Amino acid sequence: MDSKDVLEILRNCGALITDSHIVYTSGRHGDTYINKDAIYPHTAVTSKLCKEIAEWFEDFGCEIVVAPAIGGVILSQWTAYHLNAPTSVNRVGEVLGIYAEKSDDGQTFEFHRSYDKLIPGKKVLVVEDVLTTGGSVQKVVEAVRRLNGKVEGVGAICNRGGVTRKDIGDVPELYALLDINLDSFPEAECPLCAKHIPINIEVGKGREYLHQKGQLVLGS
Repeated sequence: MDSKDVLEILRNCGALITDSHIVYTSGRHGDTYINKDAIYPHTAVTSKLCKEIAEWFEDFGCEIVVAPAIGGVILSQWTAYHLNAPTSVNRVGEVLGIYAEKSDDGQTFEFHRSYDKLIPGKKVLVVEDVLTTGGSVQKVVEAVRRLNGKVEGVGAICNRGGVTRKDIGDVPELYALLDINLDSFPEAECPLCAKHIPINIEVGKGREYLHQKGQLVLGS
């Protein structure tokens, strides 16, 4: 599966939004958005994408697949499922799929539900849907390492921020099904704003942005 195949899959399930006016989490503006939440209702698509990630890492000997909650939970399950396939060259026994959750202050990720007891001494694959800054993945990598787990690599559906291995804890391997650079602009320099193109409030941070501007009431 090459980049064109992945783009077509994302487009077909409505996950690739173009020719719009998006406000990203960073506060910058752009015209393209990868709506990861549009992927997950399509189980065959999600399975296919995770299979590609699993096949890339199948000879790394990973024993656990970890993802940040919430969306990444689905990825950890499907990727572990494919690493457990009879045709996989992974010979470490059952590969588990678990997830990490944000701490109460939102500054780190932690393992609850006794998942922390599964990680010490194990080889771990961390998976994520879209990498923008790599911040969440880095925190998951750190959480695994605090428990003496060994992170073998990070797999993602899309790397849209030019994230590198060093950005996420100098992991041994980083693999994304799609590497794409999306143009973005500071609000003051946004050509979409200059053309008065309406901001998309269905995805990204458009709704919150307009609320802060006093142009939209949340919940409306």
